[in-house]
Amino acid sequence: MEAVLAHLRGAIERGEYPVGEKLPSESALGKEFEVSRSVVREALRGLQALGLTVSKTGKGTFVTATGPVENPTFGTYSARDLFEVRRHVEIPVAGYAALRRSTDDLDLLGHLVERMDLETDNTAWVALDSLFHITIAQASGNPVFGKVIEEIRDALARQSSFLNQLGDRRTRSNTEHREIVTAIASGSEADAIAAMTSHLEHVENALTTIVRPSLTTHQNKDD
Repeated sequence: MEAVLAHLRGAIERGEYPVGEKLPSESALGKEFEVSRSVVREALRGLQALGLTVSKTGKGTFVTATGPVENPTFGTYSARDLFEVRRHVEIPVAGYAALRRSTDDLDLLGHLVERMDLETDNTAWVALDSLFHITIAQASGNPVFGKVIEEIRDALARQSSFLNQLGDRRTRSNTEHREIVTAIASGSEADAIAAMTSHLEHVENALTTIVRPSLTTHQNKDD
């Protein structure tokens, strides 16, 4: 999927598929790249998330821009929407969870991170990822937090899948999740807040790397 998306993205950015032009059909792209239609479909979803294309039911996929948008959309919400909410909700929630979590909460979180370490299917991993963050919200002892995360669950899943496929985030996320669980288990509000803050910063940086790679390269040179 990464190879198909990279090729199509490059072709669009080079002007080989100008704005307004229809991309080849899923079956045609599948034959060209010798991959299944499901792989092509995921690549096309990636282009749409980047803001390069739009899919019209029954008509196909059309190019809408020559470069990715800075604020891609995942389902109903944009990346900026999600990051703003996550910073203001999930970071303090982790702190509350460290202070209020039960033994059952810790057992479930430990079980989830173990399953995520072993999971190889991206769709299944994303489902576990969503459950992981919902469980932390529930461990905070405030049911409103759980409702907030449930509301953005679909968008978070779409974003997570996007980052895992294009940014190779899954392995690093597993490590970060374990650090969050360790901090919550320790009962340290400060450590839990720091662990969740670090996790969300890595997620945001991964998205920036995908959407604006030239900016990331420039920042690395400045460092």
